[in-house]
Amino acid sequence: MIDFWIGAGLLLLAALAFLLLPLLRGRRMQAEEDRTALNVALYGERLDELAVQQSAGILTPEQFEAGRADAARELLDDTEGGDTRRSSSLGRAIPLIAAILVPLLGYGLYMHWGASDKLELAREFAVQPKTMEEATARLERAVKAQPDSTEAWYFLARTYMSQGRAADAAAAYAQLIELAGRQPELLGQWAQALYFAEDRQWSEQIQQLTNEALRDDPHEVTSLGLLGIAAFENERFEEAIGFWERLVAILPAQDPSRQAIESGIARARKQLGEPASDGAEPAGETAAVASSSLTVDVRLDATLADDVQPTDTVFVFARAVSGPPMPLAVKRLTVADLPATVSLSDADAMTPQLRLSNFEQVRLFARISRSGDATRGEWKGSSTPLALGNNGTVKLTIDQPEMP
Repeated sequence: MIDFWIGAGLLLLAALAFLLLPLLRGRRMQAEEDRTALNVALYGERLDELAVQQSAGILTPEQFEAGRADAARELLDDTEGGDTRRSSSLGRAIPLIAAILVPLLGYGLYMHWGASDKLELAREFAVQPKTMEEATARLERAVKAQPDSTEAWYFLARTYMSQGRAADAAAAYAQLIELAGRQPELLGQWAQALYFAEDRQWSEQIQQLTNEALRDDPHEVTSLGLLGIAAFENERFEEAIGFWERLVAILPAQDPSRQAIESGIARARKQLGEPASDGAEPAGETAAVASSSLTVDVRLDATLADDVQPTDTVFVFARAVSGPPMPLAVKRLTVADLPATVSLSDADAMTPQLRLSNFEQVRLFARISRSGDATRGEWKGSSTPLALGNNGTVKLTIDQPEMP
């Protein structure tokens, strides 16, 4: 930030120069006025001397007139070219008052409406964090600097959950839902955070959240998994099997959590004295997963070649047309990689709960971020709504400035 304050100081000095130069000029004008007043006083004294000499008979009337003419000429010579405009004390005071108030007022207004915190945050995001604690601290500052950013709140909530800070995650999800709306995926994740924050105790609020999530989306995976866990821990094994079987039916074949859920179903069946199922996958599931991928041809508009750096980060991601504002799948490149062809699929999902295969239509975006911040950038490109299952390549051109 030192370079910012140096620049601000130089601008302040320039502003003070405009204020103080008139004051210095006023002082010079006052000196001219004082010299003129002295010359006038000397002129008066000279006339008095000539009058006394004429009264004493030393000077004739002709000599008196000649002496007075000489005195007047000397006065004119001394004051010629001088600016006799008067400068009032009020005119001198105003620049001094302004010179004191302008820096103080400017500093106060900047601290109230300025963006020094966002500038510092952008510089931090340009450097990879060394620890998870450092990454969390950056996200906390990001939501403070951008309290309306749904993406920043979402990443912060997910980070809290990964650190076992369920209570903080629940508070972050509450703020996120207030901004983004009551999306089923977010309701399920909020309920999950509350469940672990309350020491795995089921509550009426958690029940209402999962009910609302499954009412709006019967395939909401977090709610199904959470209901299965709660039922199993309360020895309601048949209910747990029912929730988990619904969850397994919609998870992609390569999902890493699938094996753990099938193991939970087997344990629940064992508690009931039933034989374990053979774990056969529903017919056609593999084809459905394969059809959820998108191939994207990303390129930079030629007019922006001079406005970007080869090391600038490029994020290529997909969002649901009707769904949460968070990305469903993300790939990270650099400007030096462009043009590039990338594939977005469920394997690129940021969380197990939000996948391309869960939505029928998506939009593709590409964002150039010099700071490396995935939520903000300088340039972007976007596509029209796309239906999943399109095997063609989608062309995506980065050609628009991104408004702050």
